[in-house]
Amino acid sequence: MHLPVRAETFPANTPASSQIFTAVLSQGPLTRLELARRSGLSAAAVTKAVRPLIEAGYLVEDVDAAARPALGRPANLVRVDGGRALFVGIKLTGDEIIGVLTDLCCRIRVARRVAPPSRAPKAVLSSVGDLMQELLIEADELGASVLGVGIAVSGDVDRGEGVVRYSPFLEWRDVPLAELAAMTTGLPVTVDNDVRALTVAEQWFGAGAGLSDFAVVTVGAGIGCGLVVHGRVVAGAHGVAGEIGHVTVDPTGPLCHCGNRGCVEAIAGDAAIVRQVREATGIEVADTAEAVALAHRGVPGAREVFAHAGAAIGRGIATVANLLGPERVIISGEGLMAYDLFAEQIRDTFTAAAFGSADQCDVQTRPLAFEQWARGAAATAIQSFIRSDMN
Repeated sequence: MHLPVRAETFPANTPASSQIFTAVLSQGPLTRLELARRSGLSAAAVTKAVRPLIEAGYLVEDVDAAARPALGRPANLVRVDGGRALFVGIKLTGDEIIGVLTDLCCRIRVARRVAPPSRAPKAVLSSVGDLMQELLIEADELGASVLGVGIAVSGDVDRGEGVVRYSPFLEWRDVPLAELAAMTTGLPVTVDNDVRALTVAEQWFGAGAGLSDFAVVTVGAGIGCGLVVHGRVVAGAHGVAGEIGHVTVDPTGPLCHCGNRGCVEAIAGDAAIVRQVREATGIEVADTAEAVALAHRGVPGAREVFAHAGAAIGRGIATVANLLGPERVIISGEGLMAYDLFAEQIRDTFTAAAFGSADQCDVQTRPLAFEQWARGAAATAIQSFIRSDMN
């Protein structure tokens, strides 16, 4: 399969250029004076860093009449030209592949979904290739080159090696996904855990922009957590960090698939909620949507399951706040369709369990469409393209 792609290297050949571009991307548009202040660089260093990026078309300067000082020339705002480059983000789940085409500012331009014939790596990669072909045709119509691909997978993923060590939903072990996908697509490929990828998107393009310490907690099939500490997404020594889903909140609670009892995920994950609602109501509930509907109808026992789940999530978030003291915790994920059923319990339990000033942590909720997981994957591709130290 021939895919019309073009290799291109980002023209930031110094750490200062990369730092300046990242600041404009996540917090811009900014004046050169603001860039100097935020980066701690001199005005001359900012000018030197900005010049090649403007020449290559990644940054543009606009006159900002509103920022005109009392005397002298108006201040120029530096901003990213989002249409300068395109990136593909792909989220793999157990039964479908979600793909998006984003611009350099990680705005989704096109979204597509396909169902692979099986979960075998070869079948999934073949479907990824077909999806890429569709997205590259769309990219051609937008008139910009695709410069990288990000793939997000749940489970234990080694981003540095590009290997999926273990993904329970795909039933994969030790799959060299980045290498295989690069052969399929002909493009640079970044592979990362899906929650970490979502955290990168929030750090650069969302509610974490400008913050040095924050956490993203995802609620859904699993309970995930991405951590940003001192401005960097934490991967841990072995690619496992922020496993809030496997914090024990009830030692006598239900058995978790990890082998322990009373983990947050064993109480508040989708499968756990469905099981508990069945037990509490005696109704053969098929999925989370049915469980939510029963709780909203006031069926005895159903609402209590969600309240219990909210308390478990709140206690898990408090553990993160107590350990790391983040400025903000962003709660996201497809499980937020039931948020009204457990929001109060999350907040109350968090406040009770957070130690001292940790309870001042700003807790926000951001409902998540599945395309946003794929957008997170695109964010990792953008990050890898801009910052070679992240590969």
